[in-house]
Amino acid sequence: MTFMDWIEMFLPCCRWIRTYRWREYFQVDLMAGTTVGIMLVPQAMSYAKLAGLEPIYGLYSGFVPIFIYAIFGSSRQLAIGPVALVSLLVSNVLSAIADSSDALYTELAILLALMVGILECIMGLLRLGWLIRFISHSVISGFTTASAIVIALSQAKYFLGYEIDRSSEIVPIIKSIISGADEFSWPPFVMGSIILAILQTMKHLGKSRKHLRFLRAMGPLTAVVLGTTFIKIYHPSSITLVGDIPQGLPSFSIPTSFQYVKSLIPTAFLITGVAILESVGIAKALAAKNGYELDSNQELFGLGVSNIFGSFFSSYPTTGSFSRSAVNHESGAKTGLSGIITGIIMGCALLFLTPLFEYIPQCALAAIVVSAVISLVDYEEAIFLWGVDKKDFLLWTVTTTTTLFLGIEIGVLVGVGVSLAFVIHESANPHIAVLGRLPGTTVYRNIQQYPEAYTYNGIVIVRIDAPIYFANISYIKDRLREYEVVVDKSTRRGPEVERIYFVILEMAPVTYIDSSAVQALKDLHHEYKSRDIQIAISNPNREVLLTLSKSGVVELIGKEWYFVRVHDAVQVCLQHVQSIKEASKASDPSPEEKPSFFQRLLKQRGEDSLVAELESGNNTPSDLIHGDPHLEPLLFRNS
Repeated sequence: MTFMDWIEMFLPCCRWIRTYRWREYFQVDLMAGTTVGIMLVPQAMSYAKLAGLEPIYGLYSGFVPIFIYAIFGSSRQLAIGPVALVSLLVSNVLSAIADSSDALYTELAILLALMVGILECIMGLLRLGWLIRFISHSVISGFTTASAIVIALSQAKYFLGYEIDRSSEIVPIIKSIISGADEFSWPPFVMGSIILAILQTMKHLGKSRKHLRFLRAMGPLTAVVLGTTFIKIYHPSSITLVGDIPQGLPSFSIPTSFQYVKSLIPTAFLITGVAILESVGIAKALAAKNGYELDSNQELFGLGVSNIFGSFFSSYPTTGSFSRSAVNHESGAKTGLSGIITGIIMGCALLFLTPLFEYIPQCALAAIVVSAVISLVDYEEAIFLWGVDKKDFLLWTVTTTTTLFLGIEIGVLVGVGVSLAFVIHESANPHIAVLGRLPGTTVYRNIQQYPEAYTYNGIVIVRIDAPIYFANISYIKDRLREYEVVVDKSTRRGPEVERIYFVILEMAPVTYIDSSAVQALKDLHHEYKSRDIQIAISNPNREVLLTLSKSGVVELIGKEWYFVRVHDAVQVCLQHVQSIKEASKASDPSPEEKPSFFQRLLKQRGEDSLVAELESGNNTPSDLIHGDPHLEPLLFRNS
């Protein structure tokens, strides 16, 4: 790596700064950054309220982290800041430790940002992002769907006009809503419903019509302006307002209350997982659309650094936002400069606009949150999974149900646990196929998928479609024994013999074999040998063949029983089946002198030493082809 490569690795912003085209990029970056900034200001206050914090901390979280990410982040279109799902997770864990009105609650939220940032940096530097691949998409979809429902219900108190218990479970929230119904207030419900309807209409028009795309980003600002205007004109006493918001930029401070670190670790891991799944996934998709490469581990490091620096300026955990990133991309953002412009707008809002925010109705901010999370209810994914894969649908249903009724942490643990159980089950019970030859070809395929494929008497060809290791070798051995005993229903050709004499293992799909599997192959060879059955191995890859060679399996089975193609193995085995049939027709010697199968095989090889070449099957001599319509000896003697 050159010196510049090292700089670009730690400061990805250098990549777009070196190649920045001011005439082409600046105007679209300015427009995109301004659009996202207008969208972020009201959203940040709304998500802070969802997290149980004062609105000012949402504005702080949308300020410093954006500038840091523009320097260390590798995505040029990802818009980071407060998001609904992380805000719910923060509220869920902190409400069990402190009351949201206490100063400790705010301190812990800031400390959580520091912990999440450190975890993200560690995972990025150690390149551990691959761990999240074990979480199924069905689990993610089910988790976000349940979380979106809980988030929407948690905002009901601002619509209904009375307090509702804070919980991550759906039952206590619904009970609280029903028990307080006598305190219902019409004004906030009507205002909140109207603003929500306006937001949904603007979002729909912005998505469906290109020339109205700006409406999607203007929705939150419109909600705030309409709500504030109504309050200024009519001064309704029954509608609660945001209240006084401190003016000015956040000051530097180091997070405190480190004695609570231990209780925050699970949530920090969970938020980090959400960051990897959401942010990195969005960033990679946007990078592919805009024609540049993105390293997910470097992206994770950039998110971590932005959270660490953000915690020093009163920020709670932030990550990439799907909705704002989509708006940023659709607005034409080319580089990280759009993020810097968004940060400048947030800074201006903190310096000059906070006095105006005092009159924003709480129900307007709640409507912004509900509008944002409605799109997270992924019922279309459930319908798709029902039609495609019932197992994934079950996984989606289990995750959604447990998250709704048992809480976020239990829901995630159950979903991940069931997902891993499915992975282990699939790995321990791999797909194994009996192969047959397609008529007129030298190609061998699964006889269940291709009923026209035919097999040969005395030979069974088995393909193992997975790595062979300690967890699945027992299952594979059991299946091989079944194939030896159970006769398949496909068309059989070749010499008529009463049992199986050869088992050909097609090992092209086998990418790995461990020591347990090697020992099992040795045992299987001895077991087969005691019953006069020979193993032949076809097309093992280099690593597998090297393992078999080092362990002595190659010498044990015999080098002559390793083949490049299944067809080559069938030719050799078919010839020996024919010789066995011919030998069985001769008079049987006395039991004391009767040779074993391998002795007969050795004798036949000595007599047939001129047979040295494997043919494709199309060059079989006409006298053999027309002699027996069911016999296709793929080897013949050189004349």
